[in-house]
Amino acid sequence: MDFDAFSGGIEPGGLRSKSDIGVLICYMLHNIDSPFAKEDIVHIIQENAIANYFETISAIEELVKCGNIEYADENEEMLVITRNGRLISSQLYTTLSVTLRQKTIGAIMRLVTRKRLEKENPVTVSGADGGGYNVNFRITDGMRDLMSLTMFVPTIEEVKEVKKNFYRCPDKIYSVILASVVGNSEMIAEALKDLRN
Repeated sequence: MDFDAFSGGIEPGGLRSKSDIGVLICYMLHNIDSPFAKEDIVHIIQENAIANYFETISAIEELVKCGNIEYADENEEMLVITRNGRLISSQLYTTLSVTLRQKTIGAIMRLVTRKRLEKENPVTVSGADGGGYNVNFRITDGMRDLMSLTMFVPTIEEVKEVKKNFYRCPDKIYSVILASVVGNSEMIAEALKDLRN
């Protein structure tokens, strides 16, 4: 195999061939099978050290130019796979290792889950009087608010940490708070046990 792509920032098992990077992008979009943000594709590939950033951007541009993928919006933020791209994915996906394919699909699923959680459970941050921040958490069931809670957080670093921890398990946090305000000790113990797992 000819290595014709820059390898800076790539872990062992990552892609060092421009054609393999293109096949991976087609494979990703084929499996997603709906418009997906260009930024998210690049993020997944970068976060998992699969391919060089510049090579990934170049591969996307080349795939668009060749008609294998296309932009789904006028702002050129969302990508979809074309019939030609599906053909590439179907015929060449086996050139990618099973481990790499599984890693990529797992990363896509985690990102989609996180984005759904963030959409259904918005967190807003505003400056508090006298300094610090008010962080408002909303927990919904996708249709209606189950809970809204505002908390004071002193620093922006702590705001980031609080948001990150909230999005790990908003449903479990809701269960702990509900159990606490209901005052059911068995329910509290069970909710805390779930939160730790």
